[in-house]
Amino acid sequence: MSEDLVSDVRDAISVINDPHMGVSIVEMGIVQDISVNNSEAKITLKPTNPGCMSIARVAADTKIMAEKVEGIEKAEIIVEGHAMADSINEMINK
Repeated sequence: MSEDLVSDVRDAISVINDPHMGVSIVEMGIVQDISVNNSEAKITLKPTNPGCMSIARVAADTKIMAEKVEGIEKAEIIVEGHAMADSINEMINK
């Protein structure tokens, strides 16, 4: 079941494009990992640039789209490799 949910979450967030490149965040490799435990998804994002100003928007969009997946009640987004990762993670996962 969780493998299906991981696939469903990947499909749901694949519609989110990098705002600068216009390419899916999944195709670009920004999505590093997706795991599902019961009804909670955990998604790790790593921007291509450690100073990317758009990653907060991408992270927020990722959370919204993941939580629209049937069977997912909550999504935790973890941004890694960004100069402001801690602040973004705290803001997104309130």
